[in-house]
Amino acid sequence: MKFGKYIDEQARPDWRDKYLDYGQLKQYIKEAVAQLESGSDEAAFSPRTTSLSVAKNANNSPESNFFNKLELEVKKISEFTEKLVKQLRAQTKALQAKVTNDKDHQHNNDLMQEAQRLGDEFLSLEKYVNLNYLGFHKILKKHDKLMPHTPCRQFYITHLHQQPWVQGNYSDVLVHLSNIYSDLRGDTSGVKNEDSAQGFVRSTTKYWVRTQDATSVKHHILQHLPVFQFKKDDTKDENGPDNQLINSVYLDNSSMELYHGRLDKKPSALAIRIRWYGSPEPGDSVFVERKTHRESWKGEESVKDRITLPKAKIVDFLDGSYTLDMAIKEGRFKTDTDKETFKKFFQEVQQAVDSKQLRPMIRTQYNRAAFQVPFDATVRISLDTNLAMIKENTDGQPVGLLHRWYRDPNQPIPRTDITRFPHAVLEVKLSLPEGQVAPEWVTDLTESGFLTEVHKFSKFIHGTATLLPDMIAAVPYWIDDESVRPSMLQSAGYRDIHQAESSSNGDVAPLHPELVSKPRRRTGDPDNELTHPLLGDEPTLQLMPNRNDVVGIGGRREKKKGFLDWWFTSRPKAMRVSNTTPRTTPMRIEPKTFFANERTFLTWMHMAVTIGTIAAALLGFSGSAQRTDKPSYEGSDHTVEIIAAILLPVAILMCVYSLTVFIWRSKAISKKQVGYIDDPRGPLGLAGVVVLALTAILILEVLDFVAALKAHHK
Repeated sequence: MKFGKYIDEQARPDWRDKYLDYGQLKQYIKEAVAQLESGSDEAAFSPRTTSLSVAKNANNSPESNFFNKLELEVKKISEFTEKLVKQLRAQTKALQAKVTNDKDHQHNNDLMQEAQRLGDEFLSLEKYVNLNYLGFHKILKKHDKLMPHTPCRQFYITHLHQQPWVQGNYSDVLVHLSNIYSDLRGDTSGVKNEDSAQGFVRSTTKYWVRTQDATSVKHHILQHLPVFQFKKDDTKDENGPDNQLINSVYLDNSSMELYHGRLDKKPSALAIRIRWYGSPEPGDSVFVERKTHRESWKGEESVKDRITLPKAKIVDFLDGSYTLDMAIKEGRFKTDTDKETFKKFFQEVQQAVDSKQLRPMIRTQYNRAAFQVPFDATVRISLDTNLAMIKENTDGQPVGLLHRWYRDPNQPIPRTDITRFPHAVLEVKLSLPEGQVAPEWVTDLTESGFLTEVHKFSKFIHGTATLLPDMIAAVPYWIDDESVRPSMLQSAGYRDIHQAESSSNGDVAPLHPELVSKPRRRTGDPDNELTHPLLGDEPTLQLMPNRNDVVGIGGRREKKKGFLDWWFTSRPKAMRVSNTTPRTTPMRIEPKTFFANERTFLTWMHMAVTIGTIAAALLGFSGSAQRTDKPSYEGSDHTVEIIAAILLPVAILMCVYSLTVFIWRSKAISKKQVGYIDDPRGPLGLAGVVVLALTAILILEVLDFVAALKAHHK
């Protein structure tokens, strides 16, 4: 479908004249191309001087009309968006006043419906913005393709990024709605824990969310959980954003011990990081955190601990000159238990840093919107957007020599030192009583198609694998997903073909010599394309579902299963296990799994060929017997042919079935799709068919034997 028709179909009827006039812009491009081909392009000549006292003739060329129309369209969309946002802000403020005045909650249903309407209006506005933004990309790309002598796409894309309707953050509307829903639900706050040492035990499920779906996900969540705003009592800014900037600097050593431990989920694997909130640079104090992995199948839960330390003491803490006694003197503890917990954590982390020679390696930076009842962690959902991973301590020097534990913010970040993750990351954190299941609205969200569960996804692991590929020995399974691949290539270097050729002449080629940091070039030469040592020529994994599978919030995804889907994915009653939770995470696939699939296929084919050979031999022998003059009895002429006719279809059926299973299982393995990849019904079906065939042969032989006896007595 052409985009002009697509935008007409997707446009909201009462806003139709406010959308990008894609058809007119496309017509101007066609006229400009025709003028250029006819050789009558008067705008091709442009003098480099002008005069303030000499009037210029109006330039009415098609390309000039295109640029003028483009500017008018940008202005139209910007003004319309700003107008609607002002209306939404005024309406949410008025609704908030109504909710506050309705102390008896007599009109809760009406107020809830009004809040829902405002939320849907905001989602419609976001769809309007996205459609127009995509339209500008499409029309500019078409202009540069048809008129390569006057490229403008890069300039105008940068110009668009500066527009308020693209750059602006209107999340304060969602914060207003969150407060309204919270008041209507009657939410109450928990008790804030201000201990300097805090422990958390919770179960976490992580999902990827497309950026264009982030607002829809937020709107659904805030109808059930309020937006959590830190220091809410201290600020009166009602138009504040719904998110907070978070920076985390992760420590590791030259062998990437902590990375590999977390990747392999080894018992007691550590992750040590320094975290701060609210600003690109750390404030007066930061959190030192430690995450310890525990085996869930043993009934243990992973634990996160943290303490607060002054920013100025982090370098001394990491090199060991900031001792426990110094920290105790400067610390403030409410109880002796807090003090003992702090001492234990301080000593264990400092000892780990010293013994493992840990230093800052990777920083993660993102905006987090948290949803929970204040200071109540029973159900907490966080949505991380604008996720970036940055390489820290590029010189590899100890922090004591650098006198810094985080990257100098005044220095520019090279392209190869940063990667920007293309999706938002949603975490559902539950701390529920034993036996209690997640709320139904959470199930509605997970089945909406907006979320893709990525088991054990880690920002630290992804950033390390992307930015430090020459230092690691293993990678996570999601690394070759087709949606993640472009962001990884953007952080990679270019292939130096001369160096690659020279290294190929030696006995051993270094792992990472072909990656060099150069300015990005668009040459079309495959030798100058971006390359990454962890990526092949094509992606082999597709975790994100098709956009057609998105059914929306509240819609249940009804999968139409064909016979093959039912045959392969459903389990026979005899093989079903009660009280088990279906697996929802991608399988860990090893190379030997592909060979196991091939061996299974060859085993089936071997059996099919054996049965087919027997059937063919019987047919051959029966033909030879018919050419002899050996006497026969009634009914014996076609017995062998009938037996062969029974066995031959069985062999053909086995060949077709084994090939079908092999192809289906190969696709499932390559995609690491969720669900079973074994074949519980195939062996049972094969056994049934063979038993039926042998039974039929036995019956025929018995009848043949009886007929032979009768013939003999005659």
